[in-house]
This record gives sequence, C-alpha cells and structure tokens, in this order.
Amino acid sequence: MKAFVVDLSICNGCYCCQISCKDEHVANDWTPYAAPQPDTGQFWVKVNEEIRGTVPKVKISYAPMMCLHCDDAKCMKECSSGAISRRADGMIVIDPTKCVGCKLCPDTCPNGMIYFNENLNISQKCTGCSHLIDDNWDHPRCVDSCPTGALKYGEESELQELIAKAEPLKAHHTSGRVYYLNVPKGFVAGTLYDPIEKEVLIGATCTLVEQGSNQTRTVETDNFGDFWFKDLPREKREYTLTLEKDGKKKVIPVETTKDVNLGDIPM
Repeated sequence: MKAFVVDLSICNGCYCCQISCKDEHVANDWTPYAAPQPDTGQFWVKVNEEIRGTVPKVKISYAPMMCLHCDDAKCMKECSSGAISRRADGMIVIDPTKCVGCKLCPDTCPNGMIYFNENLNISQKCTGCSHLIDDNWDHPRCVDSCPTGALKYGEESELQELIAKAEPLKAHHTSGRVYYLNVPKGFVAGTLYDPIEKEVLIGATCTLVEQGSNQTRTVETDNFGDFWFKDLPREKREYTLTLEKDGKKKVIPVETTKDVNLGDIPM
C-alpha cells in the first residue's frame, strides 16, 4: 500500500507541488485515471498558508493539502455509478468514463478535496498520479517537484518510521494514506521592558502555568527582551503567566484560542 508523508517543518511554501499538479493535469487527458483538470477552480494539491500571531511575533506555516485517500472513504460508499474505486496500492480514483455527475461525492467528502467539473459534468480529485506510477514512475509529480523533501511517497511499510510520528491536522476529519509530521503548535510570546530605563529586560524569568493541569513551562527573555512559549496546544486553554526580574514580579492571565502575542509588557 502506498502512502504520502508530509513534513510541515520543512515545507517553505514554494508552491512547486501545486504548480506541478496543474502542469501534469491541466489540458492533459489521462482517462481512465482522470480527465483534464480545469485551468482554474481546482487544486488537487493545494498549499494552505497560515499567518499566526501578530506583528512582530509572527510565524507563517504552510501545509500541502490533497485527497487523503481515506481509510473509510465515504465518497466511494456514496458513489451510485461505481466510478470511485480504491486501487491495489491504496489510492482512490474517480473513473471519468463512469462518473454520471450526480455530485454526491463532493458533498460527501469531509475534507473538501473533491471538485466538480461543470463543463465535463464529472467529479475530479487527486489520483496520486496513478497514470505515472503505472508507467513506472517512482513518485507523483508533486513529490518529484518538492525541492526541500517535505513531500515523500512510497510503500507504507518503508515509511513506517516516519508514519509512527505522524499527527492529525485539525482541518482533517478522517484518516487515510496521507500522513503529516511536525504539525505547527501554538505559542505565547511577548517583550518585557523597563519603562523608566526604557530598556528591554534580558534574562527575566517567565513561567507559564496551565490552569487545571498545573503543567509548568519556564523560559527566560532573550537579548531583545523577548520570551516565547512554543509547542502549546492549538485550542482553548487558560494559563497564568508570571514574570520576574530583580525582585519585581508581574502576573498576567492568558487565554489562548490561537497564537498569542502579548506585545510590550512594562515591568
């Protein structure tokens, strides 16, 4: 069984995967694997860009999104014409010669990765470049074009060491043949300064305690007076932040529903 592994820590948002997918499928007819993809409106591989935090505490994350080739494929169950099938290698394909345009599968896909081509009256999606794999290519075009190695493709057994480290994406509601590594975590950040001296405070002790669990994280402000608490859950949590330097102390309640920049904090 084939699988994709996507390492989000080394995806730099170059969009090569998205562009190469377009290059492979727009105006190219690979029936019975896939009819031509439209010039616009469909992204069988789509790079999502997320800007996290606020200036100047900002991080940008990129995530290539594609059909998960789900383990429990609702699209395949709902297909009334038998156009959707799972190949022996695990990839799910839509045969354009069998699709009757009932539009059940785009509505059924929980991840929104099946598109409807109004001009051809068929549903379409990522095929894992099955036409290339059957022609003895080692990788689909998206993987072949990835300059950083963020995208990997191969036998699930050979990728098992990486797959064991995989995490679910919040945007996904099912599991399948696409695994994600190093999913971005949340952060709480800020800058501590002395309002009288008008200087940043270096080496201040910053302690973040999660309410309920009492899990404690401690960092020190750096040479710019900045502190960062990274790898936090990206969901609603309540914390107590304690800042200490040279006998001075400040306590701040912090609630996270997303990444938090507390800005400049006078001590």
